[in-house]
Amino acid sequence: MTAFENYLNENQIEYLKDEPMSRHTSFRIGGNARFFVLPVDDSQLSLVFDYCRKAQIPFTVVGKGSNLLVSDKGIEGAVICTLKMDTLTLLDNNEIFAGAGVGLASLCTFARDNGLSGLEFAYGIPGSVGGAMFMNAGAYGGEMKDVAVSACVLDENLNAYLIEGQNMELSYRSSIFKKKNLTVIGAYFRLNKDKKEDITARMEDYMGRRLAKQPLEYPSGGSVFKRPEGYFAGALVEQNGFKGVSLGGAQVSEKHAGFIVNKGNATCSDVKGLIAKIQDTVYKNNGVRLEPELIFKGIE
Repeated sequence: MTAFENYLNENQIEYLKDEPMSRHTSFRIGGNARFFVLPVDDSQLSLVFDYCRKAQIPFTVVGKGSNLLVSDKGIEGAVICTLKMDTLTLLDNNEIFAGAGVGLASLCTFARDNGLSGLEFAYGIPGSVGGAMFMNAGAYGGEMKDVAVSACVLDENLNAYLIEGQNMELSYRSSIFKKKNLTVIGAYFRLNKDKKEDITARMEDYMGRRLAKQPLEYPSGGSVFKRPEGYFAGALVEQNGFKGVSLGGAQVSEKHAGFIVNKGNATCSDVKGLIAKIQDTVYKNNGVRLEPELIFKGIE
């Protein structure tokens, strides 16, 4: 990997060596990444992709790591983090371009400050634009598909292109980016003009609801399970007696059973073990297979 290090230095691409992924996930869980690379634009991103592909170095692309559960053994090869790809631009026709690394809170605030409404639902979602597009993030009746009109992507063969409208295949916690393992470089959002004070009121209302109902005082990966058709995942977890149940440092939140929180020094194994117990019990008692919304990465 010394050659890779030299390459990154030569191209002035920032990186960290043997970096704990626990510093880069909202769960605060995960072993080391051999290289944690921070490109600042799509040009640097392409350079890193190209080198890794030719040198057969495995790589994983991450943003804010808000729904990521990383193995205690870490991640092999390179982790490429998009957080420094954080361009925010106001365009004509009530549109905004946001780089993949822009945090959703920053995007929402930027829209509000420019009198643009439509993103209020995303205020408080702890992810980045890239991750939000990848998963079609949503809350309180809103989803990215409601406001995103197109996205710039890079595939593993270094082809960069724009995907528009329905071709993004944004659906419940899914997208063409997820299905085809495409890296989102940035996205375009079309919004509506509104009064700043009205937008602010809606943002504060959503944030207040989050604070009241979600265990934001502890590290977590957000909602653990996707919503099964005809049910609410958190309700099924609670009905089966798991609210407040712990395994190691991981605990099903006492505040909201749809969350598993890190109460202190939780490991990936703790969380996965708790997830497996919940899945087995819910299937046995309710006949429902709970599917994780979390994304699992790393060495098994």
